[in-house]
Amino acid sequence: MKATQRNFSSVAARAARDCQVFFFCGPDEAGASAAAEKLVAQLPDLGERVELSGAEVKSDPVRLVDEARSASLFGGTRHLWLRVAGEEAHDAVQAFAQMADNGQTKGACPVVIVATSASDKSRTAKLLANRKDALVAMFYPPDLSSVTGEVRMMADAAGVRLGGDLAERIARAAGLDVRLARSEIEKLALYLDASPQNPTLATAEALDAVGAAAEEDGLMPLVNAVLSGETRKIPGEIRRMRDLGLNPVSIALALERRAAQLAQLSAKHRPGTDIGALLEAERVFFRDRGDLAVQLTRWSGARLDRLVSNLTQLHRALLDNSAMAELLLADAMVRMARVAGKRTPMAKEYS
Repeated sequence: MKATQRNFSSVAARAARDCQVFFFCGPDEAGASAAAEKLVAQLPDLGERVELSGAEVKSDPVRLVDEARSASLFGGTRHLWLRVAGEEAHDAVQAFAQMADNGQTKGACPVVIVATSASDKSRTAKLLANRKDALVAMFYPPDLSSVTGEVRMMADAAGVRLGGDLAERIARAAGLDVRLARSEIEKLALYLDASPQNPTLATAEALDAVGAAAEEDGLMPLVNAVLSGETRKIPGEIRRMRDLGLNPVSIALALERRAAQLAQLSAKHRPGTDIGALLEAERVFFRDRGDLAVQLTRWSGARLDRLVSNLTQLHRALLDNSAMAELLLADAMVRMARVAGKRTPMAKEYS
């Protein structure tokens, strides 16, 4: 079974009921992760979550099958959650599919895989796409209007009444990342004491009070300075990050999203053609076009592939070392900006 963000909502309930393996992929890692969470919430009996990394299942492919067939430590149900990069889960998924075909996975728990740097054309996705017991869901980066609409729907579900201007402000401040936007909605609902039974109108003052950064005070100036190779701006942006208390993981997610957008645009750009015309044809938000045009000249081919891979590793490192997250992020941003500032092929220093 296959799905995209367009029809995911309509197939999610059936997939949660009928499928055993779920593979979420595409350049919009945030959208894929959010959809995976929605799918998990619809599982008939989700139970305990057991998380596995791509490195774990790559080094020991049989572990996926073993974990899926194992009982919960507390005697209840469970589901597996894998966050992998590219084809890290291929051999493990292949082993699982072979055992499923032999009837050896009966009673196994659901397996949810979120794969960065993978698509529905990847080898792993092809193993699952035509299976009745599997779902492959592909997600592309959203535009401002679609994320604004998603913000309004999340707000409605939380009992927060949002005007279009505030919904767009949250979407932009979150860097079009629905996970970050959901966090802002949750904080806003708590501040307003709002609920579906007690819907409350949100105001700009309330949004300011819970600390939602406006675009000019948010993540994108930092993201643009790093990926445009503006090394002179980086010290000031790092100070601003600390002064505003910006979350390092949120910044890493914003960098990942922009890298995914660059990968999508780079794949459509032909050497010698006008980048501005491409950005206009792709209906890129006009305020972002200047930064994206510069960044597309800095990141392409192997350099862009390496960027996406390193950002995935950075995200994991920040989650694993929360005490050192700010230092790790600052170091990574300096190295990325230095690489972006060079016109030569990907420098070895950023590996």
